[in-house]
Amino acid sequence: MNHVALEGVTDDRIGDESERRRLTGPLGTTDLALSHYRLAPGDGFPGGLHAHTDQAEVFVVLAGVATFETPDAPGGEVTVSAGEAIRFGPGEFQSGWNRGDTDCVALALGAPRDTEDTRIPVACPDCGHGDLRLDVAGDTPALVCPDCDAAHIPEPCPTCGDGELLARLGPDAEPIAVCETCGDEFATPPLG
Repeated sequence: MNHVALEGVTDDRIGDESERRRLTGPLGTTDLALSHYRLAPGDGFPGGLHAHTDQAEVFVVLAGVATFETPDAPGGEVTVSAGEAIRFGPGEFQSGWNRGDTDCVALALGAPRDTEDTRIPVACPDCGHGDLRLDVAGDTPALVCPDCDAAHIPEPCPTCGDGELLARLGPDAEPIAVCETCGDEFATPPLG
């Protein structure tokens, strides 16, 4: 048995106001990844629109409201309120945000514990395959095509030159790239 107090677990800052507390290590879980989130209004769960081909994810909202973007929902999004939970199976794309006026507090659970294949809904510029695999093993994160093995390095925002681009769902529930700094949107992200 392992027991921890949330306040005793070091938090990872997400933006200026939000935090993630990774509980997997402190609790010694072997088959389950577990994190506690507090998202300020306007902030989101890290990672943007993504899917794990080898892991299911469950989000349990404890306070506030989380809005999840997913191509699998009517209109491209689903709202999950306090006391509700949502599951995304392996291969289902999702990203979550706090679009409310108060903090959103949630638990995120992933099983199996470790994921080896995270996909981003960006087409390969070389062969056109629809989803690139996120590779963070090297010094610079890359998006690698699972079909032709081409590696592409995400470039900074073409507008502001500063921001990190995240995959999101656009108005037609189609994937787009959005700059976290300036908010500009791109049909396809710039890749090197």
